[in-house]
Formats: sequence, C-alpha cells, structure tokens
Amino acid sequence: MTQKVHWSGVFPAVTTQFRPDLSVDVDATARVMDALIKDGVSGLIVCGTVGENCSLSTREKVQIMEAGRAVSKGRVPVICGIAEFTTAFAIDTAREAQRIGVDGIMVMPALLYSSKPHETAAHFRSVAKATDLPVMVYNNPPIYRNDVTPDILASLADCETIVCFKDSSGDTRRFIDTRNMVGDRFVLFAGLDDVVVESVAMGAQGWVSGMSNAFPKEGETLFRLAKAGRFADLMPLYEWFMPLLHLDARPDLVQCIKLCEHIMGRGTWRTRPPRLELPPQDKAHVEEIMRRALANRPALPEVGLAGR
Repeated sequence: MTQKVHWSGVFPAVTTQFRPDLSVDVDATARVMDALIKDGVSGLIVCGTVGENCSLSTREKVQIMEAGRAVSKGRVPVICGIAEFTTAFAIDTAREAQRIGVDGIMVMPALLYSSKPHETAAHFRSVAKATDLPVMVYNNPPIYRNDVTPDILASLADCETIVCFKDSSGDTRRFIDTRNMVGDRFVLFAGLDDVVVESVAMGAQGWVSGMSNAFPKEGETLFRLAKAGRFADLMPLYEWFMPLLHLDARPDLVQCIKLCEHIMGRGTWRTRPPRLELPPQDKAHVEEIMRRALANRPALPEVGLAGR
C-alpha cells in the first residue's frame, strides 16, 4: 500500500552555514532552521542544492540531518536531500537518513552521469527500495542534466515509498501531464521560485523554496494565497517578490540566496568552493534588488500564518 504523507506549504531549502575557515557551523545552521520554523514555514529541506549538498562530506551531512531533527522536535517535517554520484552512495546516505529519523528524503538523479530514461528510473527505484522513508523525487534538468519526465515518473507509480514529485523544470504543464497519467498518485511540489503561483494553479501542494530563506513569511503567505485562489490579493505580493524569486533560477542561486539571507540578518553569505563569493557587479545587482524590495516591502494579507 502506498505511503501517505501530509506535506504541503513552503519547505525552504535550508542554507548550510560556514565559519570563516569554511568548516560547517552546525550551531548556526540549527539557528537558521529554528528561525524559519518560528516564522511559520511548513517544513524544511536540509542538504538540498541550496544547502550545498555536493560540497559536504558524509559526516557533515549526518550532522546537519541530526541538527534538523533536533531543532524541529516534530514541529514540521524535515526532509534530507540525497545527491550522490552513484546509486550505491545514494543508498548509503538514505540509510543514514533513516537511522537518524528524518521525515523523508528528496532524491536527485545520480550526479555527473547523463542517464537514459530507464537508468534514471532505476536509480530512484533502487534508492526508494533501500529505505522505508517516504521519497520526494527531485527533477531539475537545467542543473542536473537528467530530466525526470512525466513518463519516467509514471513508471515509478508502483514503488510504494515514492510519494512526492518536486519539479524545477519551470514547465508547469508537467503537473497536468502527470495527473493525466497517474491521477493523484504523487504529491506535487513546485521547485522553481519564479513559477510558484503558476505551479500551485496547476495542482502543486507544496513549494521547495530558495528565497523563502530570506523572506519566510512572504513565501508562506504567497503560497497560501495561491492555494486559496486569492489572486487579487496575491498579485501585489507576487509582483513585489518576483525580482527576488528570479534569483532562484540563476546558476549562482546559492550565492544570491545566501547574500539576501545575510542582508536580512538570518545567515551568512559564505559558500564553500567551487562556489565563490559573487563578483562585485553581481553582488551590487543583488544588493540593489534587496534595497528596492526592503524599501517597498508590502503589508501581508491575513492567511492564518502563525509561528511555531
């Protein structure tokens, strides 16, 4: 019998905090997580793309997973990203996630290898069968070069632990194509910030968000307005938010998001190589977007948002 999960709302892809020597600052990362929960987000994604998964050692990933579980204390679900070079490595990390007791895993395709569709499906199936944790399949073809099409996803419908699909392709038609193939078999999540309202209109139940790290209340409010179909109320907020949300669609999204988070006093701008600090021109561009956003920050409509 297929697992049931109640994942919905905004799940920020939490940033990993680094000290000046670029060692992982677990305590600072835990504070970031706690602040997001207190501001009312619906869940957390740790060790995702924005969490710089591929720049972390296995030991560091374990520390961050443990911190997420300890901080959450059951207030919100904590899902850990699984991004490894081989299926075997991904299985090892998934088993660590189950041992630690997080609430689910977000599995990316095997990195570096441009797989054929049947190989992509086999990777997800193998990782999902190695653990009892519910699995979110993560599709981000611009970044990871492997496209999890609706056809591939539909071929995994018999895998009971695969329960959720996060799409960062930007093509919101895929939500409809998926439902036409397998109905409501998978919980659908938006994965690209600047098409979140369109994704919700097409059936997304949740949003794995980058920019909600810096603006969690705005992110959760926007999502709830979209879910309620309150488009007249959401449009001023969406228009205000859009220049920031576009930053999530850039190759240097992690640096941009962390800089915004730093400006908001929620974390540091530091990233671990190969990600380097933004060049002066790019940094000035992001700072100007933030300056305009903060000068015109809108009052938020009432959506029942409450901190935890």
